[in-house]
Amino acid sequence: MTAPSTAPASPGRGGRWIQQWDPEDETFWKETGEKVAKRNLLFSVLSEHIGFSIWTLWSVLVLFMGPEYGLTPADKFLLTSMVTLVGAVVRVPYTFAVAIFGGRNWTIISASLLLIPTIAAFTVMKPGTSFNTFLLIGLLAGIGGGNFASSMTNINAFFPLRKKGWALGLNAGGGNIGVPVIQLAALAIIGAGGGPRVLLGIYIPLIVVAAVLAALCMDNIENVKNDTGAAKDAAKDGHTWIMAFLYVGTFGSFIGYSFAFGQVLQNQFGRTPLEAAYVTFIGPLLGSLIRPVGGALADKYGGAKITLYNYVGMGVATAVLIAASMQKSLGLFTVAFVVLFVLSGLGNGSTYKMIPGIFQTKAVAKGLEGEAAAAYGRRLSGASMGLIGAVGALGGVGINLAFRQSFLSYGSGTGAFVAFLAFYAACFVVTWAVYLRRSAAKDTATAATEAKPQLNYAEV
Repeated sequence: MTAPSTAPASPGRGGRWIQQWDPEDETFWKETGEKVAKRNLLFSVLSEHIGFSIWTLWSVLVLFMGPEYGLTPADKFLLTSMVTLVGAVVRVPYTFAVAIFGGRNWTIISASLLLIPTIAAFTVMKPGTSFNTFLLIGLLAGIGGGNFASSMTNINAFFPLRKKGWALGLNAGGGNIGVPVIQLAALAIIGAGGGPRVLLGIYIPLIVVAAVLAALCMDNIENVKNDTGAAKDAAKDGHTWIMAFLYVGTFGSFIGYSFAFGQVLQNQFGRTPLEAAYVTFIGPLLGSLIRPVGGALADKYGGAKITLYNYVGMGVATAVLIAASMQKSLGLFTVAFVVLFVLSGLGNGSTYKMIPGIFQTKAVAKGLEGEAAAAYGRRLSGASMGLIGAVGALGGVGINLAFRQSFLSYGSGTGAFVAFLAFYAACFVVTWAVYLRRSAAKDTATAATEAKPQLNYAEV
C-alpha cells in the first residue's frame, strides 16, 4: 500500500495535497491513514475551537455591558439571536468551501477571517456606541459558527465509517469547548477588574496561531470534491431534514443556551456579571466534553437508541427547570440547566453519528457493497452535513428569541421552557417513529420473506 502523496495535485494548486486516500482499506489505515487523519483532526479541532469562541463572544460581552451601555435585556437577546443566525446561515457555504479550496487551505482562510470581527469588536466596545453598531459587529462574529461545518465536512473525509462517531464527536466536542473557554477567560478578567478589550486582545494572537499551525500541519484531500448532484440528492432526501430537526433539539439547545444562560441568570435571578460568569461556563464545558462520549456510545449501541433516551432526559431536565423557575429556586435551576447542557452535548454526538450510518444503510439496501456502499454513504452524508448543521444552529436563534419574548411577556424564562419541553417531546416521537419503530417492522418483514436487504436504521 502506497503512502498518500502530498505533492501538489495539479499545476497552480498550492498547499499540501493528498492524491490517494482510502480510509476504508484497513491496511492503508493502519500503515498510513490513521496517523495522518489524527494529525489533521488535532489542528482542525484547534481552529474550530477558536471559531466557536469568537462565535459565542457576544454571550460574554453582554455580561460586561452594564446600564452605561443603554441596552435593555430584549436588546441583548436580539443581539445574540442575530449572531447565532449568521453562524447558522454561513454553515452552508462553509461546507462546500472544503472541496473548492481544500480542507487545509480553507482552515487557514476561515481561521484568518476571525480577525475581522475580533478587531472590530475591540474597536467599538465602549459605552456610547450605538446598538446598531453593536448589532453589525455582532453579525460579523457569526462567521465563527461556519468553522464547525467546514471542519466536520473535512474530518468526515479523513476517517472510516467505523471511526466516524468517535472522530466527529471529538472534533465537534473540541470545538464546542471554545464556548466555556471564552466564558472562563471572561470570568478571570471580570474577577481581576479588567474590561472586554483585554479579552479581545487575548484572542487576536490566538487566531493567528491557529491559522499558522493549520498551514504547517494540515493536508488537503484531492478526491474531496463538491458534488452538486449529491447536494441536490441530500436536499431531496427526507432523512436530511429529519436529522436537521433532531439536531435543532441537541445542538440548537447547546448553542442557544450557551448564549442565553448568563442573561437568564442576570435578568431572572438578579445575578451580577461576576456571579453569572461563575456558573455560565460549567454547562457548556460539560456539554462539550460529553459530546465524544455521545459519539462513542452511538458507535457501540446505535445512534438512534442513544438519541431517543437522551430526549427523555432532556424533557425531564426541562420539566425540572420549569418547576425551579416558578419556585424561584436558583440552586435547583442552575443544576437542572447544567444537566440539560450535558444532555444536549451527549445528543450532539449521537445525532451526528447517525448521519453517515443512515446513508450507509440506504446504500446497503440498494444492493451496494464494499467501497461502492462506502462511497455512496460518504457522498450523501458529506453533502447533508452542511444543511443539517445550518438548520440545527437555527435552533439557537429560536431559543434566544423565545427567551426574549418570554421575558417581555412574563418577566421570566418560564414560558420559553414550556415551549422547549414540547419541542423535545416532538423530537422523541420523531426519533422513535422514523428510526426505531419502522426499522423493527422492516426486520420482521425481512425475516418472513427472506427478501433483498431492507432498510434498518436501529443501529445507525
